[in-house]
Amino acid sequence: MTAPKALDTPYDAPRIFGPAYRTATLGILLVVTLVAFEGMSVSVIMPEVSKDLRALELYGVSFSAFFIASLFANVVAGLWADRRGYALPFLAGLVLFVLGMALAGAATGKEMFLLARAVQGLGAGPTVVALYVMIARVYPQDVRPRVFAALSAAWVLPSMIGPSVAGFVAEHLGWRWVFYGIIPLVVPALLMLLPSLRRPADDHEPATGPRSRPMAMTVAATATAVGSGVLLYGVEELYDAPLVSVVWCVLGLAALGYGLARLLPPGALRFGRGLPTTVMMRGLFAAAFFGVNGFIPLALTDVKGFTTAQAGIALTTGALGWSAGSYLQSRRVIDPYRRIRMGAACVTAGILLVVPSVVAGVTGWVAVPAWIVAGFGMGMAMATINVTALKQSPVNEQGANSAALSVTDMLGAALALGVGGALSNVIGFTPSQIAVGFAVICGLMALIGLAATFLSARVTDPAA
Repeated sequence: MTAPKALDTPYDAPRIFGPAYRTATLGILLVVTLVAFEGMSVSVIMPEVSKDLRALELYGVSFSAFFIASLFANVVAGLWADRRGYALPFLAGLVLFVLGMALAGAATGKEMFLLARAVQGLGAGPTVVALYVMIARVYPQDVRPRVFAALSAAWVLPSMIGPSVAGFVAEHLGWRWVFYGIIPLVVPALLMLLPSLRRPADDHEPATGPRSRPMAMTVAATATAVGSGVLLYGVEELYDAPLVSVVWCVLGLAALGYGLARLLPPGALRFGRGLPTTVMMRGLFAAAFFGVNGFIPLALTDVKGFTTAQAGIALTTGALGWSAGSYLQSRRVIDPYRRIRMGAACVTAGILLVVPSVVAGVTGWVAVPAWIVAGFGMGMAMATINVTALKQSPVNEQGANSAALSVTDMLGAALALGVGGALSNVIGFTPSQIAVGFAVICGLMALIGLAATFLSARVTDPAA
């Protein structure tokens, strides 16, 4: 008679707040909370910043500057994380992020503010990539969905208090103090994460594919960032100088095609099955959601007469829906591609439902339930995309593929916000014109969400 095998004992997955992972989890969540607070606060006060600096025509570009700079920094950080570990890109990113906050608070003109937003992006890019690689290296595969769910949950507190606090500070002390006030939050976050940053790097062979060559990847990242800027400049000039605009757009698209073909997994631009489509889906979701999200405060304040704090409530509810969706995806009740498809459908529905918030005779508060639906879809899909991409990636390509996820994310948001800003400039900035522009932007982003709904089935790996 033999004793029962130890393998008969049910497997109990480690807890992310258990002794083995508590410090890493707390540190990661504190950093995400900091980034979330900045994102929610800046989005809410941007209408006031634009008006104070007399830069309404740069409303969309100020967001795009952040995302395009992040895109470039993501690539460099991903390469470094694969070769030398995630500690240095994380620390460098955090320093640049704080510097950008300080520059934004001190901005006296639109040029300086745009520079500050770019510096913030250069800091946020490495920080995000380093966090993803940290999760892949520190946590077992079956625990990662819980970590990504916790990352989304970390948006709850800043989402609940961020818009109101930012609105209050902007109305009573000035919008500059919203930027200055975020800087001290870095200290406790960094102290909590120091033990995790000292963790020895994993012993694995470095990547050897095309995306492991630093010089080639840097050139590709530069081409992508410059191409994005040139394309957006061409779109901005489309109304005033159509022929010149077409030339700029063609040059921008050519640079984008060159860069993305080298930054993304092979087959990504044609939505090849498996990892290529998983990476591209991140960009579609970011474009559809943030392309509308960035203009909600402007629409509600200028069309419906909301205060800055009131306009931020819609963004708050969107983030809360995001957290709920992320939590549900961690329960694994349906297959990954079905979760992504459901998320895309919810984002598309939320975008369409938010349009009536700027219609005459309809209360602007309809934006609240609408953006809960959109946020729920983002939470359901984005966390699933992150987990799926890491699962589909060899360990020595996790940094490159994490960077690719962020590249498509930042590029999607940058182009959507830039195009939205260009449309707003053409249509105008009177209350009625802003309402029309907002509806047009929502229609365009809903089409992107619909495309994501149909393409989600290609996330499934053909070899699986």
